[in-house]
Amino acid sequence: MAALQLDGWQHVYSGKVRDLYVPDGAADLADADRVLVVASDRVSAFDHVLEPGIPGKGELLTTLSLWWFDQLEGVPNHLVPDHALDASSLIPAAVAGRAMLCKTLDMYPIECVVRGYLTGSGWLEYVASQTVCGIPLPAGLQNGDRLPEPIYTPAWKAPMGEHDENISFERTVELVGADVAAALRDASLEIFRRASVIAETAGVILADTKFEFGADRATGLLTLGDEVLTSDSSRYWDAARWLAGTTPAERMASFDKQIVRDWLAAHWDQTGTPPELPTEIVQQTAARYRELLGLLTAA
Repeated sequence: MAALQLDGWQHVYSGKVRDLYVPDGAADLADADRVLVVASDRVSAFDHVLEPGIPGKGELLTTLSLWWFDQLEGVPNHLVPDHALDASSLIPAAVAGRAMLCKTLDMYPIECVVRGYLTGSGWLEYVASQTVCGIPLPAGLQNGDRLPEPIYTPAWKAPMGEHDENISFERTVELVGADVAAALRDASLEIFRRASVIAETAGVILADTKFEFGADRATGLLTLGDEVLTSDSSRYWDAARWLAGTTPAERMASFDKQIVRDWLAAHWDQTGTPPELPTEIVQQTAARYRELLGLLTAA
């Protein structure tokens, strides 16, 4: 997973699927006023980076993030001003199409998760306790059902190598203060509401997503950062199939890496090194990513 060498930039961090670079001369992210956020073709599941990657994934997800930032007019984000103009001259050719030129933010250690539908780990908890992340829900809901209202279920962003941890809203207050905690919650719910309406016009359901925010270093303004509303950070379903489906698999036809998760769950016991993904799983995943981008941007 060695990072590329880019003229004018130095690599400072690699996550499971993204690499960060700061301008030459900056010591680290704290010392830099800009950061190059590069999306790789790596794919992860169950906290492991898998082999092989998904060809074109980095460019598809970056294109989708940039499109969503454009749709969310009035929501401050981390792109440098005039991103389209600056990016063409400042983003190295080696990562063109899969990199965002961004302002550095003082990031909050909170993953701001919003759930509009009951699924995944939320469904498992609901079956056991009729709650999701400790939030009580009405009886009688089924896997894949729409929630009465979207719910905010934050997580603590653990240091690299550790697992993120679902936390209560009260815990976010302890971590970032009451005002910031409320601002994170309110912004997340409002962006989710707006994005859900946009997705629905394209025949797509936004089931859940996660946002990350930071404070603008010059103004302190709450600012949307990281990727936004991509197939890696969100769960999207086909609205027509959700309405017509009679089983969870039919209702929750996903536009994300669920294909990868399902295959891995069936072929690996989560001990040792994960098996290599078959060619057909890689191709199917790439096709679903492309289909989502086409549906959303054509609407």
